Amino acid sequence: MTEREPFSSGETPIRRVGARAAPYIPPQALEGVRTRRIMAVMLDLILVSGMSAALFVALLILSAGLSAFILPPLFPIVAFFYNGLTVSGPRMATPGMAFMDLEMRTMEGNPVPFLQAAVHAVLFYVTWLFPPLLLVSLFTSDKRCLHDILADVIILRRSS
Repeated sequence: MTEREPFSSGETPIRRVGARAAPYIPPQALEGVRTRRIMAVMLDLILVSGMSAALFVALLILSAGLSAFILPPLFPIVAFFYNGLTVSGPRMATPGMAFMDLEMRTMEGNPVPFLQAAVHAVLFYVTWLFPPLLLVSLFTSDKRCLHDILADVIILRRSS
């Protein structure tokens, strides 16, 4: 069994205690995460909506209106790549998350790969179809939502 190490910036805040034990996450890495996530989601929805609208108009103009029938699923496609590319990038966060001083990691403390980040986004938007599922974070000690648990990721404060 290894000893729990204190959290300091620049280090991975997730520590395993024992071979199969749940990870130890310092309390300061989770302070204010729920409120910050709500603000980050609002910022990201504005950005994704703007990008989707701009892409919609550009494709509509380029195709002389013929693409209007195939463009309705544009928002989910943009959201999929937005989340996948930004979270799997060097900042480990969407622009909204970075602005709110948050980052996403796997439960092992590693950066999240593209596919896992994109699947997390899909699960997030599916969870919005059943809003009570978002309340799961009120009952988990590490403040993870159901879509975080299913994607095996955690949202942490970048600086503590």
